Amino acid sequence: MSVPYGESVMTSTEIPSGGASAAASRRPVLTAALGAACISSSAILVTLSGADAVTAAFFRCALAVPVLALLAVWEQRRLGPRPLRSRVTAVVAGLFLAVDLVLWNHAIADVGAGIATVLGNLQVVFVAGFAWVMLRERPARRLLIMLPVVLAGVVLVSGMAGGGHMSGLEPAAGIGFGVGTSAAYACYLLILRTSGGRSPHIAGQLADATAGATVGSLVLGLALGGLQLDLPWSSLRWLLVLALLSQTTGWLFITASLPRLPAAVSSLLLLLQPAASLLLADVVLAERPSLVQVAGAAMVCLGVLASTKSSNAAASPAAAAP
Repeated sequence: MSVPYGESVMTSTEIPSGGASAAASRRPVLTAALGAACISSSAILVTLSGADAVTAAFFRCALAVPVLALLAVWEQRRLGPRPLRSRVTAVVAGLFLAVDLVLWNHAIADVGAGIATVLGNLQVVFVAGFAWVMLRERPARRLLIMLPVVLAGVVLVSGMAGGGHMSGLEPAAGIGFGVGTSAAYACYLLILRTSGGRSPHIAGQLADATAGATVGSLVLGLALGGLQLDLPWSSLRWLLVLALLSQTTGWLFITASLPRLPAAVSSLLLLLQPAASLLLADVVLAERPSLVQVAGAAMVCLGVLASTKSSNAAASPAAAAP
């Protein structure tokens, strides 16, 4: 069944109250944008920790699991248990997240941070295509028009337009890793979105997905090497902040908003992450962006705003219905 652009997947009688779910039911675009702002700190926190790719991916998820598990238990007492099929599907989504996190870091090493940023954000194209073919969610004309503008902004934010080049070790392999990152991320978003369905369980869904990502990161770390379990507190504290701010708070907002927005729109909103990361890098790491990068960030924000304007308008009447 086709889902019209901007129409909420959940009906007014099925919208839960309280917490991120209530916020998402009223303002799904704003909720998703807040989540994107939270996860935009990921690269900064990984840099401050000094941990390598696989180690950061593992601890990001492993440290978040206990907090999410406690929230899931509290949620289950209020709303009842979740179906086993939904839980298994969420774990499978987490396995794709683990692949995404590991491939992303390998892409940075092989092709350079700028091009890896662009390749890693092609997930919106994969999500829009998959949702159109598999979920019968045809993207709105406005989104199709603004998508090239947003992607052009991501290119400018990455620094490629300022004379950047492939500075990595293996450009061909890096491009493959980058495209694989986007495909894995798209699979994670779509599976996580469908695993929840009409269920109001948010913390439980994310807890299962994060547990799957923890196991996947551990397996990939042991298979590919590089996993370091004995970290000093100076590194571990930043990874703890990463787990609480990005993997817990940020993804709770995003998970709550996913079923209430068309798949392509929710994916597009996550493109706010590179622009927000640019601002955080300036404030936290004193990495001054160029005028071209600032212009790219403005293009991303304006493009996302123009593409999602009708989504909040369509969602608000549904949320306000008795």
